[in-house]
Amino acid sequence: MLSTSSPVWTALQLREVLVPNRVWLSPMCQYSADPSGAPTDWHLAHYGSRAAGGVGVVMIECTAVAPDMRTTISDLGIYRDEQVRGHRRLTAAITAMGSVPGIQLGVAGRKSSHGVPWDNAGTRHPVLPADGGWQPLAPSPIPFADLAVPTEMAAQDGTRVLEDVEQAARNADRAGYQVIELHGANGYLFHEFLSPLTNHRTDEWGGDLERRMRFPLEMVNAVRAGWPEDKPVIVRLPAEDLLEGGLTTDDMAVVASRLAGEGVDMIDLLSGALVPEASRPATPLHNARYGPRFRAAGLLTAASGQISQPEHLDEAVPDLVDVVLVGRALLRDPYWALRARGADPLESWPKQYHRAF
Repeated sequence: MLSTSSPVWTALQLREVLVPNRVWLSPMCQYSADPSGAPTDWHLAHYGSRAAGGVGVVMIECTAVAPDMRTTISDLGIYRDEQVRGHRRLTAAITAMGSVPGIQLGVAGRKSSHGVPWDNAGTRHPVLPADGGWQPLAPSPIPFADLAVPTEMAAQDGTRVLEDVEQAARNADRAGYQVIELHGANGYLFHEFLSPLTNHRTDEWGGDLERRMRFPLEMVNAVRAGWPEDKPVIVRLPAEDLLEGGLTTDDMAVVASRLAGEGVDMIDLLSGALVPEASRPATPLHNARYGPRFRAAGLLTAASGQISQPEHLDEAVPDLVDVVLVGRALLRDPYWALRARGADPLESWPKQYHRAF
């Protein structure tokens, strides 16, 4: 357990949003939306229990900005009014439990229209339009693994995607979210445009790094245009591709500095995941160790990945990053953060559970 005086448990001010601590729930897809793409009772129970479990921000899973930017037919969306109404249930519950509701916006690109992990061949299994899927869009017609060959985006596709992103940000505000994260890593559309391995364009959206980052920066501007000035924007960003010829930390430091100038408040660092053959580091705090390299951009930093022991929190904050996002450990135990905090349970746990101690 960590001391209650650990920096991990100190509050963090993000614009006008005060977050009670630096341990946040990492966005982890549940693939359990209703047929309209709205949250279900599963989401209410899942996210409500993590909020009661003492995390600073409950970051709702990757939520699509448009039907063809989902990864699966079971993804959450935030592009219809009935979805917004469902999300309001989540934000109300999270807020009532003392956590801050956040949402990750998903723009899947070529990693789209595939199966859910527990069906058929899982996320490597393409779902064709004839079977309820859709045609993916991407910077270049290069498939991810065995998924469908995506259609290369034309100018009108880019315009539509930016409109979808802006409207999704407006809808997230209407739903009551206080923190928004644009998913720009894991080989999604933002990442696909940035990396020379997936962007082979020769127009203004391709070529050198300056041109490859143009559309991703437009995506950030679209989020900011639809999101209140007093609420923070986070971008989940690849620290590097971990592949020969791919993005390097030097490249991504340039991108981070540009994000700082576009109204981004924090970057959430990951690495690899652009293609199946990329390295998948399993060392705790691997992603957090990129943090000091990116602080020079003037941004707050966060990281997730293999953070499963209380001592990882103290090692990460504040020397490596400002915030840690915990995923699998909180899937296993919704009260992991409370257990990690070395406080009297009668002072830190919900009063309804005091009889347990």
